[in-house]
Amino acid sequence: MAAIPKKVVERYVKTVSKFQRVLKIAQDRDVNEADTVSIAQDILAEVFGFDKYLEITSEYAIRGTYCDLAIKIDEKIQYLLEVKAIGLTLKASHLRQVVDYGANHGVQWVVLTNGIMWELYRIRFERPIDCDLVSSFNFLELNPRKEDDQQKLFLLSKKGLSKSIREDYYERVQSVNRFVIGAIVLSESVVNAIRRDIRKLVAGLKVDDKEIEQILINEVLKRDVIEGEEASKAASRVRRLMKKAAKKTAQKKPEQATAPKVSATSSSAQLPDDAERVST
Repeated sequence: MAAIPKKVVERYVKTVSKFQRVLKIAQDRDVNEADTVSIAQDILAEVFGFDKYLEITSEYAIRGTYCDLAIKIDEKIQYLLEVKAIGLTLKASHLRQVVDYGANHGVQWVVLTNGIMWELYRIRFERPIDCDLVSSFNFLELNPRKEDDQQKLFLLSKKGLSKSIREDYYERVQSVNRFVIGAIVLSESVVNAIRRDIRKLVAGLKVDDKEIEQILINEVLKRDVIEGEEASKAASRVRRLMKKAAKKTAQKKPEQATAPKVSATSSSAQLPDDAERVST
């Protein structure tokens, strides 16, 4: 987990409960989108630490359309935010809208929110354009004194930008999840290891990799872990990274270093030739 500065934690403790009250009132009154945008701006400033007047831009123009909010630091857009009315449930169509904004402007990070629900996405500039959900939280359910909730807030905070927190967290989300673990379990190296261990249990027992793989697929792993789009992406990622790791290992050549020569005047005995070279 990221080390969050004490001042940032103190700011969370001071401001989160304040905006939880504001959001609850707004939710009860079912305020419109414009009012929700105003609340979101204040949250970005007071909770997440962005300068309301210099770093938070409203109605950001993108190819003839407008995104509700943008975070701009040193002339670079860090986030595009699409804000919906507090009473609306966030939908796939809303996500597509903000992803299109990001894709059209070359901004990789976007946020979709209705003030209460906050969803952080990272766009993948592929064909077709796609995105990954990196983090989501319900603002009303946050406990600013709880470390896990502080981490969720820090992902969106200005201070987190300078520490590359969002990129590091994205890599973790992509690498440590049930789909990746399922793909690793089904990988050749793991199946081989299982086969070897099974054969140790009973002398002369014959079992092949295919049989073990089928048992894992049909009887051990959950179906949704090994089937579907997320499972396919995870399997591709694991194959790619394992291939890359294997290539690096194959390219490594044993390097030899010469041990320091013993002086003829030294009282120590001369090292034999074989001991003068050590592998690194």
